[in-house]
Amino acid sequence: MATRIRLQRHGRKDYAFYSIVIADVRAPRDGKFTEKIGTYNPNTNPATIDLNFERALYWVETGAQPTDTVRNILSSEGVMLMKHLRGGVKKGAFDEAAAQAKFEAWKKGKDAAVEAIVSKNAAAKKAAEAARLEEEKKMNAKIAEKVAEKKAAAVAAAAEAEAAATGETAEEAEAPAEA
Repeated sequence: MATRIRLQRHGRKDYAFYSIVIADVRAPRDGKFTEKIGTYNPNTNPATIDLNFERALYWVETGAQPTDTVRNILSSEGVMLMKHLRGGVKKGAFDEAAAQAKFEAWKKGKDAAVEAIVSKNAAAKKAAEAARLEEEKKMNAKIAEKVAEKKAAAVAAAAEAEAAATGETAEEAEAPAEA
């Protein structure tokens, strides 16, 4: 029986979430599968991958063919590298300890790169939030300025009306004195 490592789609429309499964080549995409070895969520940044490393390595070594997307996922998680390193150990190119050391060095670099992406995204989000806050402060200052102008105009109009009313009463007071 030919097996394939493939993605099985879940989730709602425009928000796909995938399971990484071992299935027969003839089985439909979302049909019967042999084993579930992980999940893949492309909706996060960076994409979230939860993989049972040992089972994935076992299936790759036993000949299960991954689809293109799954091959990229397995490569990013180091399964394909470990398969390559184990092949070197079997051929006698180096020993198991050297293979494990090479894998650990690769894993450290990979983790550092992912951490850099996450921190860059967090910094960009923080900067965008600060810029939005500054823009909001500017808009609030403009609105406060307009409100102050309106209040000053209202106060001036009231003072003008009061001055006009006071002027009329002064004229009325002068008119009876002349008569």
